Amino acid sequence: MLTFLLRRLALAVPTLVGVLVVVFLLLYVAPGDPVQEMVGERADAETIARLRRELRLDEPLPVQFASYIGGVVRGDLGRSYITNRPILADILDRFPKTLLLAGAAMVIAATVGISVGALSARKPGGWFDRVALSLTYLGISFPVYWVGLLLILLFAVILRWLPPSGYGRPIYLVLPALALGSRSIAFLARVTRSAMLEVLGGDFVRTARAKGLRERAVVVRHALRNALIPVITVLGLDFGYYLTGSILTETIFSWPGLGRYVVNAIARRDLPAIQGSVLFLSVVFVLVNLATDVAYAKADPRVAYD
Repeated sequence: MLTFLLRRLALAVPTLVGVLVVVFLLLYVAPGDPVQEMVGERADAETIARLRRELRLDEPLPVQFASYIGGVVRGDLGRSYITNRPILADILDRFPKTLLLAGAAMVIAATVGISVGALSARKPGGWFDRVALSLTYLGISFPVYWVGLLLILLFAVILRWLPPSGYGRPIYLVLPALALGSRSIAFLARVTRSAMLEVLGGDFVRTARAKGLRERAVVVRHALRNALIPVITVLGLDFGYYLTGSILTETIFSWPGLGRYVVNAIARRDLPAIQGSVLFLSVVFVLVNLATDVAYAKADPRVAYD
């Protein structure tokens, strides 16, 4: 297992190096002048030149890149052009809120999706299976932001059961977590159903039934356990997406997470904040994929020796 983990870490290094280069060049390929955005249109040339020296934007590109890499190694992602706050402090303040939202969405998606998929596989072609498949088609087709708006309209405006947006009590978490996990519910249900249908036709399942085990024990203890390997892959990839791609959900529901921080930074052209956020989220995504590989190897030890 240690060798397997080291191999995965070695494969992650080129990815992170590429992200570092792309994130650094983001400052130079983005349209507009960041210094001009800071000082406004009426600033004089002397003020603009002084800010360029302070921000070290007048230095050669290789020197700036070396300085940027040195700061990243020390854990310094720079300061916001707008607030002058350390970007890493802003990220660490907002990321736990994104992590909370992602965790809640994953719990909902895993519970509902796996349950629906397992129940559909028990009687393929039955009424429950047909209804579930129809709903999963809709769930995969609808974009997350549209689902979020529908949930606000139904549960907040019409029924008035839940608050439409905000952050605080656990009740504020329900709608954004459900919206964020909606596509995963549909996809997990389909993946679980396909895996279960394949496993339920196996010899070990027939043997378990021949021993007189109850159907529930056969499905849960034998079939579902062996069908979880592709499901683990989907869960890991989706969780990484929740952490890095919840921008629309956090914006719609006014959730003060890292995704909304990125949206605000883009709107204000705060390029260091965008750089730091993209780099941080890229590292998080690589770590989540690494954890998924480890979980996959735990579920199927043969993977660690491929």
